[in-house]
Amino acid sequence: MKAIQVFALTCLAGIVSAGVYTDRFNIQYNKIKNRNNGYFSPEGVPYHSVETLIVEAPDHGHETTSEAFSYWVWMEAVHGKINGDWQAFNNAWDILERYIIPVSASQPTNNFYTPNHPATFAEEKDQPNDYPSLIDSSVPVGEDPLHQELQSAYGTSDVYGMHWLLDVDNVYGFGNTPGQCEAGPGATGPSYINTFQRGPMESVWRTIPQSTCDSFKYGGQNGFLDLFTKDNNYARQWKYTNAPDADARAIQAAFWASKWAQESGNLGTISNTLSKAAKMGDYLRYSLFDKYFKQIGNCVNAHSCPGGYGKSSAHYLMAWYYAWGGSLDTSGGWAWRIGDSTAHFGYQNPLAAYALANEPTLKPKGATAVSDWQTSLERQLEFYEWLQTPEGAFAGGATNSWNGRYDTPPADVTANTFHGMFYDWEPVYHDPPSNRWFGMQGWSVDRLAQYYYVSGDSKAKSLLDKWVTWVLANIHIEPGKKYTLPENLQWSGTPPNVHVEVTKTSSDVGTGAATARALAYYAAKANHQQAKEAAKEILDIMWWAHQTDKGVSVPETPDSYHQFKEPVYVPPGWTGRYPNGDVIENGATFIGIRSWYKNDPAWPAVQKHLDGGPAPTFTYHRFWAQADIAIAQGTYGILFNE
Repeated sequence: MKAIQVFALTCLAGIVSAGVYTDRFNIQYNKIKNRNNGYFSPEGVPYHSVETLIVEAPDHGHETTSEAFSYWVWMEAVHGKINGDWQAFNNAWDILERYIIPVSASQPTNNFYTPNHPATFAEEKDQPNDYPSLIDSSVPVGEDPLHQELQSAYGTSDVYGMHWLLDVDNVYGFGNTPGQCEAGPGATGPSYINTFQRGPMESVWRTIPQSTCDSFKYGGQNGFLDLFTKDNNYARQWKYTNAPDADARAIQAAFWASKWAQESGNLGTISNTLSKAAKMGDYLRYSLFDKYFKQIGNCVNAHSCPGGYGKSSAHYLMAWYYAWGGSLDTSGGWAWRIGDSTAHFGYQNPLAAYALANEPTLKPKGATAVSDWQTSLERQLEFYEWLQTPEGAFAGGATNSWNGRYDTPPADVTANTFHGMFYDWEPVYHDPPSNRWFGMQGWSVDRLAQYYYVSGDSKAKSLLDKWVTWVLANIHIEPGKKYTLPENLQWSGTPPNVHVEVTKTSSDVGTGAATARALAYYAAKANHQQAKEAAKEILDIMWWAHQTDKGVSVPETPDSYHQFKEPVYVPPGWTGRYPNGDVIENGATFIGIRSWYKNDPAWPAVQKHLDGGPAPTFTYHRFWAQADIAIAQGTYGILFNE
């Protein structure tokens, strides 16, 4: 194995002294920040992955997500703690604000928004081929209690939240750069796009990516709108979707940056960035509300379940999304906003809620924001408690809108509800089931463990005691050689009798890093030696066994790439085009509407697979996973001074 350079660190007030794990952080950090390794675009935007041919939630490696931005901000916070350099933290937020939070010109008609009628109802359907869905103005909706409060606090009707997806290299060619609407393939820089708008069975392979700013220049006669909604007429419009777990992670990172910068006397250096994180947390409250601001609890039948008023439409959980949009016509415009009725345990972030309710440097300006986040913190902890299995793992989540259309749930689900919300073992998406992946456990429980480390909350400790016992029993370690973690989970029953079974294991480095960090935070507070040793072994093994020139990674053989030929439902008679000329019509396939993939250097390996050969193997460097590894190594060093 190549010798690995060890970086000497200066021991200053508030800066961590040199150690094995903080040295590893610096090594990994420098690999990620090395421009020759391909993690960042020319504009400084982090790609989803170094490699371009990768299909997950993003359908191309040189797209990016708000998730990647949030991991970058977090990594820079750890960098500031270890090295005393806080400018990189500020710079990460500046680029985040420039490219993935829509500027005012990119959300131009918010001033027409009417909070007493936030949006018009449309059913969520079961299958992509059930779309478009009728927009139904006869269904009652509630009022938005946040808009006026936020407008008063910030002097604008714009929303300060990250859109979840960017086409960083403008591969699709929409050209929705900041302030530009469908400038086309010649536009340079990151372009806003969206996918996933046709129900829980719309896997990435069945999506029709669309422009976030639909001027009818691309797509069909009505742009892309009539693929998703059925209306009497269609107006040119813009729309964005927020992934609340990413915004919350960025706020969580800001919390640590605040604590660490205070320790070293550098708080003033990042105070402006912290105020922006607090502002993001103010708007993040939209994720705490039902999709159409209907009452929370026993909300069955879209027509008879009433709209909520005040905070009666708040479930106070971190939902899967919130979204906002409006018309492009600024002379007689309109705008809309929605929350989300469904909450996944994996999106909860009690540390972010705690920070927004308690940390003075992150106090939002909204008049009721602090009390909302305090309520959310309490509700999230209760949610974990309700969803915890006897084994210790956490089950899926809950919804206020069964089937996404306020249907009547089955009797076994209505028997035990959460504040009147219904248990869902696979919230939001079903292909694959949303709580099958073990990574949701590591991600969410890491945040719970950080909250416990900061607060000492006995309820959090009780939840962690059970989870740590379960996860330690399902981690298999050959000291110095190999570790395996759960990868896929299978669920049965309903609360309080939900059970879990591990059906597949792996040596994944991203989930390994998150799990190790969860164990480390728990161990540091609870003085749990076994958890500390397991975290140390995972971090040591991944570091020495899985080094690459660009980071830390293991080869993987995706079992889904035969779906490049997957049919993509387009209604009969509907025809449209992408900017590059790819035709969207009935009979389309995933690769058929992404013909540019055939020019990718990795495409021949996929083509051989489609021709009947074995599935190809790739070594991916996902930004979130590589940053997570750096953060986990550095955190272990910070916690234990090793």
